Amino acid sequence: MNIPNVEIPRIVVIGGGFGGITIAQSLRQKNAQVVLIDKNNYHTFQPLLYQVATAGLEPDSIAYPLRKLFENQPNLFFRLAEAQRIDTENNILETSIGPIDFDYLVIASGSDTNFFGMKELEKLSMTMKSVSEALDLRSYILQNFESALLTSDLEEQNSYMNFVLVGAGPTGVELAGALAELKRHVLPKDYPDLDLRRMKINLVEAADKVLPPMSKQASEKALEYLQNLGVNVWLNTTVENYDGETVTIKDGKNFKTKTLIWSAGVKGAIINGLKERAIEHGRIAVDEFNKVKGYHNIFAIGDVALMKTVQYPKGHPMVAPVANQQGAHLSNNFTKELKGQPMEPFKYFDKGSMATIGRNRAVVDLHKFRFQGTFAWLVWMFVHLISLVGFRNKIVTFFNWVYNYFIFEKGVRLIIRPYKRK
Repeated sequence: MNIPNVEIPRIVVIGGGFGGITIAQSLRQKNAQVVLIDKNNYHTFQPLLYQVATAGLEPDSIAYPLRKLFENQPNLFFRLAEAQRIDTENNILETSIGPIDFDYLVIASGSDTNFFGMKELEKLSMTMKSVSEALDLRSYILQNFESALLTSDLEEQNSYMNFVLVGAGPTGVELAGALAELKRHVLPKDYPDLDLRRMKINLVEAADKVLPPMSKQASEKALEYLQNLGVNVWLNTTVENYDGETVTIKDGKNFKTKTLIWSAGVKGAIINGLKERAIEHGRIAVDEFNKVKGYHNIFAIGDVALMKTVQYPKGHPMVAPVANQQGAHLSNNFTKELKGQPMEPFKYFDKGSMATIGRNRAVVDLHKFRFQGTFAWLVWMFVHLISLVGFRNKIVTFFNWVYNYFIFEKGVRLIIRPYKRK
C-alpha cells in the first residue's frame, strides 16, 4: 500500500460513510497514523439517494471526494480498496490491493440490503444503497416508460408503469412520494402519448403502519399524505417472491410489474475473519465502548455495530446520527486509550426522526415536539442541507430544490447508462 511505517500507533478505518469520516476527522490532532479504506473514492449522503433515483438531483450533489475531505490532514492516508478479510491473530487487514497491519481497527463498513434469504427476489429486484444503484434505478424507471410506448398490449404496458415498493420505512415512503410527484407534474409532459392515469405506485409493508419506528401521529399523517398523492398502501402485507413479472404476496393479491424496489430491510456489511460469536442478528456485537466482543483492539461503529443497552435491547437504530456520535466518541476514547486512561461508555442522544412525502409534506418527531406539514418539510430540508458534506453540494442541492419547487421540473431525466436487469 506504500504507507510509511512510523513509531506511533496505526488506526485503520474501514468505510468512508458517516461513522468512518467522523472518526477519521476527529483523529486529526491525535498522535496516531490513520489509514482510511473504502471501495469508493467519495462519501455518499445516503438519505438523498432517492432523489438521485427519481431525477431530482445529480449524484455529484450528494457525493463528496474523500481526498478533498482530508486534504489538510497529514496524519491520514486514504487507499481506494475493498476490505476482504481480517487476520485477527496477526492484526492484519487483507484488502483488494494487499495487506496492511494495524494497532487498532475500526469497522465502519455500514450496511447492505437484507433480502431475508429470498434469492430469486434478490436477483431481480432493484435496490438503492449506493450512488450506482440509484443511477441504475433512475435509468430503469425511465427505460420502462420508453418501453411502454413501444407496445400496444395494455397489460404489458401497465406492467411497465406499475411500481411496487417493498418496505414503508423512511426510504420507501420518500421514494413513493417522489414517484407520485413525477406522475403528477413531470411524466405527463414527457410522455403525452401515454395514459399516465394507469401508472400505479404500490407501497407494501409487512407491519400495520407506515414508518414503523416513528410515532403513531407521524405514521397516520404520512399514510394520509401518501394516499392523497395517489399511492396505494398495502399494510400487513408480506412479499414472498418475485420472478421478474409477478410479485407474489402471502395470502393476498399478486402484482404484475416489471419493477420491484426493495427497501424492506438492512443488515450489517460484515468483514470476514471475525469469530462467529462476534456476529449477532446480521451485525457485529460490541460492548459499551464499541469494542468488538472477544477482541481488545478491534472496534465497530455505525450500522454494522450491534450495541445492546437497556434503552435499545435490539441495538441502536441504523441511522446516520448514531454513526456520527459513535465515531466522535470512539475518537475521544482512543485519546484516553493511548494515554493509558480508562475509556468511557457510549450514550446515544436521540435528536429525533423525520421523513418527507413530497413538497410541503413531511413528518417530524422530536423529543418534546411532533409536527407535520409545510413547517416540518422546511425543517427536513434545512437539516438535510446542513448535513451535506461540502459547501458546493449544499448550494447545488438548494438551487435544485428551489428550481424544482417553482418550475415543477426535474431536469436530470437522463438515461446516461442504460440498465439491463439480470
